Amino acid sequence: MIQFRHFALAIAISTTVIITSKVSAEMNNQPVTSAGARQNHPYAGMWVTADGYVRHNLLPNGRYDEARGNRESAYRGRYEVRGDHIDYWDDTGFTADGEFIDGVLHHGGMILYRQK
Repeated sequence: MIQFRHFALAIAISTTVIITSKVSAEMNNQPVTSAGARQNHPYAGMWVTADGYVRHNLLPNGRYDEARGNRESAYRGRYEVRGDHIDYWDDTGFTADGEFIDGVLHHGGMILYRQK
């Protein structure tokens, strides 16, 4: 009887470990880049829509700060640039991406221009 209990306990523990590992892996949607890592690309700086309503500040440490209208820091998070593609991971878990085409950022149906 004791052997059966040990066997049942071992099965329960291994099942819990497998399920926990799977859930953790699915929840880890953050980029591999470490926080504070310097991004090596020419796109760091302020990007704004033509009307100035949306402003993305791409910081050189791989973080971004997005303002919308009067709302400064409406969204914050990490970003990663690969070639001309940018991926965003908002601190709340939201993800988005965009493309730099001919010096213009196309993101979420918006067009952002580098602020001079």
